[in-house]
Amino acid sequence: MQKVISETKKAFMTGNETAAWAALAAGAEVMYGYPITPQNEIMHYWTRLAPKYDRKFLQTEDELSAGFTTSGAVQAGVKAFTATAGPGNVLMQEPFGMAEAMRLPLLAIIQQRGGPSSGTVIYSQQEVTLTTYGGNGEGHRIVYSTATHQELYDYIIKGFNTAWKYRFPTFVLGDGYQAKMREPLEIYDPEERGIEMVKTYPLIGREGHIGENREPQHLCNIYSLEEELYDVVMKTSAEYEKISPEIVEYDENLCQDADVLIVTHGVVSRAADDAVKALRAQGIKASYFRPITLRPFPAKQLREAIAKSGAKKMLIAESAYGQLDRLTKQEIYGETIVIDHLFMPGVGIVDHDIITKVKSML
Repeated sequence: MQKVISETKKAFMTGNETAAWAALAAGAEVMYGYPITPQNEIMHYWTRLAPKYDRKFLQTEDELSAGFTTSGAVQAGVKAFTATAGPGNVLMQEPFGMAEAMRLPLLAIIQQRGGPSSGTVIYSQQEVTLTTYGGNGEGHRIVYSTATHQELYDYIIKGFNTAWKYRFPTFVLGDGYQAKMREPLEIYDPEERGIEMVKTYPLIGREGHIGENREPQHLCNIYSLEEELYDVVMKTSAEYEKISPEIVEYDENLCQDADVLIVTHGVVSRAADDAVKALRAQGIKASYFRPITLRPFPAKQLREAIAKSGAKKMLIAESAYGQLDRLTKQEIYGETIVIDHLFMPGVGIVDHDIITKVKSML
């Protein structure tokens, strides 16, 4: 496959353009997609770039088809991906659920938008619940929440490796702000950074004969007996919990001594980081904790941050009405720290909002 980036380069581009370049650099062979704001330009940039590097694209008739064709491609050993948002994410939950059941190495880029309904195309963080626990399964999926264009680039590359290494559907969660705004980043070839890309392989039509020189592949999506489904879910859950410590990622700052612990994710974390610095400069001991993986969630690390900080209060700030709040509370159930919140669905949170809220809490 033709090399996309010969050496590390400074770039100034939108998040959607970043996503397309990252998929190219990761060695993605084909994108299946359907237009929906705010991820449209991922498709646009991909279709401009793909022919130069012998990659492919298919616009399907809807999001259901995009999800299922991506699922079919990865079964054939093709490094395929899709991207969507909002109601497209809703529609793709059926193929995403199938990918969970069949343990398919599917990668999807989600550029969140506001809701409910299909016409709201503004920025929001209102697809956390849908992306982490969507579908009718147990949420056996991996979700990275990115805060910058550099992270979009890094985690799309990493996401392909995670999906193919662990065989769980993997999601890179951005948002409308990241999709549309421009900012600087470095684009690079993974090999140059010492990142070895996990080789793809066919899950069906494999060489050899079952019972002679290989085991059968059980890519099952339908179970007729209650006991059979129970066994499958319990086995998958055990495997997911076993690998979770290897996958979990988080970021924290100034958690050694604090009065208040601020928890955010994604682009809001940029405001939280600035807010903590400003509060510290004013003599207020604030600290910062950010889950990068929303699934699996860094619950152990957050509990440790609460303990070592000595903070009596926690602020959960998000541009949604409690989706990160609910996720966090279920993961750290039993902690006695007082939890307050700053819910601003559909509104961009800036450092001033967090600073004002923290001062009102203290």
